[in-house]
Amino acid sequence: MELNRDICYRAVQARDRRFDGRFFTGVTSTGIFCRPVCRAIVPKLENCEFYPSAAAAMAQGFRPCKRCRPESAPGSPAWNGAATTVSRAMRLIREGGLDDGNTDAFASRLGVSARHLRRLFQQHLGASPGAVARAQRVLFAVKLIQETELPFGQIAYSAGFGSVRRFNAAIAALYGSPPSALRRDGARVSAQGGDCVRLKLDYAAPYDWDFMRDFFAARALPGVEVVSDDSYQRTIRVGDVCGWLRVAQVPERQQLRIDLQLPDTHDLHSVVWRVRRLFDLDADRAQIDEQLAQDALLAPLVAHQPGLSVPGAWDLFEITVRAIIGQQISVAAARTIAGRLVALCGDTLPGANAAPLTHVFPRAVAVANADLSGLGLTKKRAENLQAVAQAFADDQVGLRPNDELQDMERTLCRLPGIGPWTAQYIAMRALDAADAFPVGDLGLRHGLAALGHSCTSAEMQTRAEHWRPFRAYAAVRLWAHLAQNRS
Repeated sequence: MELNRDICYRAVQARDRRFDGRFFTGVTSTGIFCRPVCRAIVPKLENCEFYPSAAAAMAQGFRPCKRCRPESAPGSPAWNGAATTVSRAMRLIREGGLDDGNTDAFASRLGVSARHLRRLFQQHLGASPGAVARAQRVLFAVKLIQETELPFGQIAYSAGFGSVRRFNAAIAALYGSPPSALRRDGARVSAQGGDCVRLKLDYAAPYDWDFMRDFFAARALPGVEVVSDDSYQRTIRVGDVCGWLRVAQVPERQQLRIDLQLPDTHDLHSVVWRVRRLFDLDADRAQIDEQLAQDALLAPLVAHQPGLSVPGAWDLFEITVRAIIGQQISVAAARTIAGRLVALCGDTLPGANAAPLTHVFPRAVAVANADLSGLGLTKKRAENLQAVAQAFADDQVGLRPNDELQDMERTLCRLPGIGPWTAQYIAMRALDAADAFPVGDLGLRHGLAALGHSCTSAEMQTRAEHWRPFRAYAAVRLWAHLAQNRS
């Protein structure tokens, strides 16, 4: 990815937050790399090198700045608009998919050769897949060192290092000091007591927290989710471990604060990236808004409510079940029926101390084997739901990390009871499909009608061509506009 030196330097001089996460500045006179918003003295242009990712800067021998903490930068959108393979690979890497260092096996999972994958990463991120994975492990470990009181052995475990020795060596090689020095130098945020950990996630403005909160509030499942004016809480399952998390906005710092209770923190990096996906923190909202504003129909909506994001999902199975339940009924009715499903076959949260969070969303095998006759579903829909649950339980859904949107739809539509609308809705909320568009959605038609543009589904499909490749964000804008008109 080629960066314009003059534009990057002007952003550094202005400490422009709009560029935070878009690039990093390596300072040749100090050997340190920084975020564009760093408060340190601005270096001379001749001493600056600009990189599209922290991994690229680290691969060139630069050390992370202890002042601006590159590990806290908003998720880099450097791969947005890049090859689909890069986008899917980044998602897997963020979830620990390359922690074993086997690039050949990793590339095979993506359906490409290791050589081709390295070429794509070098082109879009300026570093190899292995370098990106190593950088993310180290930077996440530093985040845990400086923001929590977790023991160093537990941090090494949580960040994906194979041993404490490797963790210590990686920190020493990058910072020239042991982990304990970073903890003394860093501004710590204490753990919240017991095994509850607090972390901070930066995001790039604009970001409409109120919309995300209200969207989740309207769909919150009793016992699983609780939404208040200033926070979103839910129970979670990571592998065989259950816990809960609370997410709140810190608007003055452009951050979300996570309070997390999880008995085993081995997959803590995966939890953090799931939260980033749930709240769509890595989207380049400024770019998306700029493109959608070119459409005369959407321009007033963008101007009125900048920074809308696509609400994500914690789990693919959960959102698939909720989408099937929600077919052809209201949001409130779907919430009621899904709540009954949770009460019927959801797991009780062990040692629940976050009431009213009491249950974890059911496993696929539990739904497949349950008697769903009393939920309020039609017989056919209940049968379809159990057949889909069985397919998930048997690991037969078959979605691959490099699938194109049309392939996602085709795969999902093979499942009983899932048509194009449901498949597109699942893709936009759980599979990072920015261009997904559930064209048959009644809410979208009503949203357009509220703008004075009544149309058929076919006409909407044609209109939506102008919104590519961000049709999911256009859909969210129509839903938001409709909600405001009804309130």
